[in-house]
Amino acid sequence: MPDNNKQTYEDKFEVIDNEIRKRYYKWHLHALAWLDFDDVSQIIRAHIYNKWDQWDQSRPIEPWVNKIISNQLKNILRNNYSNFARPCVSCKHNQSKEQAAGQVSNLCSLTSSGLQSDECPDYAKWYKTRKQAYDIKIPVSLETNDFDRHTSPEDHYKIDKAVNHMHLKMRQYLNDRHYIIYKMLFIDYIDEELVAKVLGYKSNEKGRKAGYKQIKNLKNFYKKIAKRICLETDIFFE
Repeated sequence: MPDNNKQTYEDKFEVIDNEIRKRYYKWHLHALAWLDFDDVSQIIRAHIYNKWDQWDQSRPIEPWVNKIISNQLKNILRNNYSNFARPCVSCKHNQSKEQAAGQVSNLCSLTSSGLQSDECPDYAKWYKTRKQAYDIKIPVSLETNDFDRHTSPEDHYKIDKAVNHMHLKMRQYLNDRHYIIYKMLFIDYIDEELVAKVLGYKSNEKGRKAGYKQIKNLKNFYKKIAKRICLETDIFFE
């Protein structure tokens, strides 16, 4: 039988909420616009609720709750920032830990340039494996030129233009019959079953659509040609 004397999460909600709010000024990750302390509080409350049966109710709740809060704050910080942050943040060569007004924010005593860069093996590894994830997590300031420095015209592709280039190239590589079929499938987007009927394809397999194998083989053929074109030409910038 359930113990009716046991206290529920709702019974201790005010105590829990008070302990969480005490940590408000310890949350310093304000760079994430989509995750503020209210969101963090909700995550912690949900975690405490899910772990409620682990509280030994013969003991005060505050130490148990505070241990969970501390662990969750560390986990949230790790998952949303530390895993993606530059290694420079905790590096002994970082000269910008206590940044003064107007000071460059990426100074380094290790590199010859005096700046945090891929001269450092740790930075180079981070740039290669985690930089993109970091950029997604942390918004770029509108007051800096970081976006301009880290992008170039080559980063932006006109997909429609590239598709048209591919169609033109396919016309050069295919004979008339193969191009007509290609056009029906990939330009006019005609249903495969209808294309098979137009071409007079049939199927001897029970439950298979007419021309199933022939259409599949043709698509694989076109795929190989397209790969060859991509290797030989740059369809994005022709």
